Amino acid sequence: MTNLILVILCLIIGILLQRVKELPDNAPKSLNTYLIYIVLPALALLHIPETELSIGLLLPVLTAWISFGLSWMIFGTVGKKLGWSKTTTGCLIIVPGLANTSFIGFPIIEALYGAEGLKIALLVDQAGSFIIVSSIAIIVASIYGDGKKRKRDITRKILTFPPFLFFLIAIAMNLGQVSLTGIPHEILAAFASTLTPIALIAVGLQVKINAQTLSSRNLWYGLGYKLFFIPVLIFLVYRWIFSPEDILYKVSVMETAMAPMITGSIIAINHDLNPKLASLLVGIGIPLSFVTLIGWYYLVG
Repeated sequence: MTNLILVILCLIIGILLQRVKELPDNAPKSLNTYLIYIVLPALALLHIPETELSIGLLLPVLTAWISFGLSWMIFGTVGKKLGWSKTTTGCLIIVPGLANTSFIGFPIIEALYGAEGLKIALLVDQAGSFIIVSSIAIIVASIYGDGKKRKRDITRKILTFPPFLFFLIAIAMNLGQVSLTGIPHEILAAFASTLTPIALIAVGLQVKINAQTLSSRNLWYGLGYKLFFIPVLIFLVYRWIFSPEDILYKVSVMETAMAPMITGSIIAINHDLNPKLASLLVGIGIPLSFVTLIGWYYLVG
């Protein structure tokens, strides 16, 4: 419950800070730069080396890949037909395509399904969402960003993206059964703990809720996909694979039903993929998801 209160509080703080005239206009971008270069690498080194990889957990992990793949296919196609700008299309592929499987997902899953559910959620996040946001999301951002990008430039961008580099290091540590302890572990944990408040304050700084923003069709296309379409798909398809009482089934559906991923919005904003829409998808999607998740919980039991 503390984590959920923190999420809402940080969003409100960010929105209120918009009234502080002394705050520079580039404050959100500066905060996002800190998150990308410091906090996300710290998260990779902190969690991935300790994650137990298991073939039996492949199907829950696949939900993240299914969600992003369908998002790219659907919004990429619809964007062309409706004449959306490339930046809007890219934003709608990345932000609704990724679920907030950690900052919101972890505390909710732990509260509902205990330590066993949390282990599944951790793998969904690290082997699914984190890999996607560290690699494929960068490819999408490069393709749909303003200006022409050569394949060589896109490859270089991925290989020099700090979270992806540290993800590779963390995977090597996992395979070599190397993990950090003592002071290094504590330092990484300290940096990692700043992710939720800093990221959500940065989002709140850019959220401007009014009648005009709430009437945006693109906003509701994205939230409709994230909070309704994809959870319904996983709910129906995975019932053919798992027993409805299986915790793997329950966590798969609930993690898919989480709000849009904060890190995905950071990637979109940093690549100028309709930053206003990216902020709204997270700023409105998070509180709205608290309502929709109640419905999904009663459906999966």
